[in-house]
Amino acid sequence: MLTVVIVNWNVRDALRACVQSLERHPASRHPQRIIVVDNASTDDSVAMLRAEFPAVHLVTSARNLGYGGGNNLGLACAEQLDAEAGQPALAQARYFLILNPDTEVTPGALDALLDYADAHPDAGIIGPQLRYADGAPQSSRRRFPTLATALFESTWLQPLAPRRLLDRYYMRDRRDDETCDVDWVVGAAMLARREAYLQAGGFDEQTFFMYSEEIDWCRRIKQAGWRVVYHPQAVIVHHEARSSAQVSARRMIYFNTSKVRYFARHHGPLQAGVLRVALLSLFAEQLLLEGAKWLIGHRRPLRAERLAAYRAVLRSGLR
Repeated sequence: MLTVVIVNWNVRDALRACVQSLERHPASRHPQRIIVVDNASTDDSVAMLRAEFPAVHLVTSARNLGYGGGNNLGLACAEQLDAEAGQPALAQARYFLILNPDTEVTPGALDALLDYADAHPDAGIIGPQLRYADGAPQSSRRRFPTLATALFESTWLQPLAPRRLLDRYYMRDRRDDETCDVDWVVGAAMLARREAYLQAGGFDEQTFFMYSEEIDWCRRIKQAGWRVVYHPQAVIVHHEARSSAQVSARRMIYFNTSKVRYFARHHGPLQAGVLRVALLSLFAEQLLLEGAKWLIGHRRPLRAERLAAYRAVLRSGLR
């Protein structure tokens, strides 16, 4: 059986399109069930699901559990459903598809993932090729970040990064259409084998509220002896960052705090401390720059919004 776990927060229309795509293009040789965990949405997502998709297993949370916490709740729900049904081990969910609500499954995508998983029992996680809505490939497989990578990637310094550094991180030495072993795949869509999940455990929701959870999860699954694979014959459309884009300051805090926490966990306090100081210094520099632009009257509403966001990041200390 394939269990699809979707964590939703205030993206009702995207969620509808996601579930519709799953119903339109289901796996052909594996029974499929869909579990949606709603993280305290206020946009009528729950009412929409109940009215339009009664077959979906809906789990509602009174508070936002984040990406990792929401997915852990969905995975636990799958185990509970199997236990309540008295399913023998062989009939229980064999695979979990962790899927963002801002994605849409294309024809044959689920079969491509499952066929590869069935043929390669040492693969613990398999990631599809993600594409933008216009069909362009979206980078979705990576090597593990180094401190040098983290200092440049997704910061204002990225345009200044040595090309070789980010080429290695984004695996630009491998073709987009080439199935290959990777260090981690983007968490918007990941097929996980149940045995790998049970062995390595779920997402670390205590350390990561949002961002970096999939890097940590893939790393732990690889450490447990499983492969992580990018399989581009499966294609899923990803309308990137619809939930997180709703809270700009929080998004910056979560993203950068998670980056620091990842390094603290896997590279030690020294590298994490260096990264924290560097990131906070970049935000302080941007705060001064935006303040100067505000003083001269350049697009003041925008500058004020950014100043508030950068102050919030600095106050957080990225801890």
